[in-house]
Amino acid sequence: MGRVTMSSSSACGDEEEEEQQQLVCVTGAGGFIGSWVVKELLQRGYLVRGTARNPEHGKNAHLLALDGAKERLTLCRADVLDSASLRAAFVGCHGVFHVASPVSNDPELVPVAVEGTRNVITAAADEGVRRVVFTSSYGAVHMDPNRSPDAVLDETCWSDYDFCKRSDNLYCCAKMMAEITATEVAAARGLQLAVVVPCITLGPMLQQTLNVSTHHILRYVMGTKRSIPNAVAAYVDIRDVARAHVLAYERPAARGRYLCIGTVLHRAQLVAMLRDLFPKYPVTAKCEDDGKPMVKPYRFSNQRLRDLGLEFTPLRESLYETVVCLQQKGHLPVIKQKQRACL
Repeated sequence: MGRVTMSSSSACGDEEEEEQQQLVCVTGAGGFIGSWVVKELLQRGYLVRGTARNPEHGKNAHLLALDGAKERLTLCRADVLDSASLRAAFVGCHGVFHVASPVSNDPELVPVAVEGTRNVITAAADEGVRRVVFTSSYGAVHMDPNRSPDAVLDETCWSDYDFCKRSDNLYCCAKMMAEITATEVAAARGLQLAVVVPCITLGPMLQQTLNVSTHHILRYVMGTKRSIPNAVAAYVDIRDVARAHVLAYERPAARGRYLCIGTVLHRAQLVAMLRDLFPKYPVTAKCEDDGKPMVKPYRFSNQRLRDLGLEFTPLRESLYETVVCLQQKGHLPVIKQKQRACL
């Protein structure tokens, strides 16, 4: 296997790899999901390029500490709205993992998600990349108020775009449009495309900064989220999401969408699990009384990913490790207690 020297200001594309088919690129490498995808790829022996808008920023330093990073990881300066920088990052790559995307309801960022995805797929095709794995979102699948409670949520399901727009779920709109764009451009350019569709993602963070899903857990653990909505949600472990990306890349026949959901449960069940694991914390206990019966978890299918060989991590384990990680990184005060086993 060829060797790549770590250089966070690399121009990307000047390295000489003996086996170019082993080289892959991850956009948004410093984020929650991107970091774990990089880690999983390095563990499997790949040469990895990771893109970031500012590779030298301290928020990307955790990538340098990953096993194999010194020998096989290069960070590249690239922006999804800058096609030239993307083409430079993809030179010599066999595959691309397009993880980078704004997580926001800001209407000005919707075009960034969509046009950025178009640029990534186009640049990948221009540079002869054979295979792309695109990170979509559960928000592109489940937001449909007209879906029957008896229906099984699977890869054929899509969110209701008009409903998402009316309810200001612009992030969901952006992910729907970006996924459709990725599918259409990849088909037109003859690229092999697999789409991983993760839901609320929990588990240990590699980066120092909080992300949306772990902040959600932090608020429940500390009781700063005053009440629990009468709602259900889908959860998955971050390590499963990373494995799903690599499995979708490595399986030659893998195409289309792969719903990455480990479990669906009511928020009351989630916080009950947190209270059981960490009884010394002031975990949110009050449920919002909306006058309606408790919402029941819906059925879903993750069979397509199971067929690729993915085994999902139990939510209890993910929750436990999320909270321990929050403690270790200083986001959550450590309360001396005998914590119960997570299994």
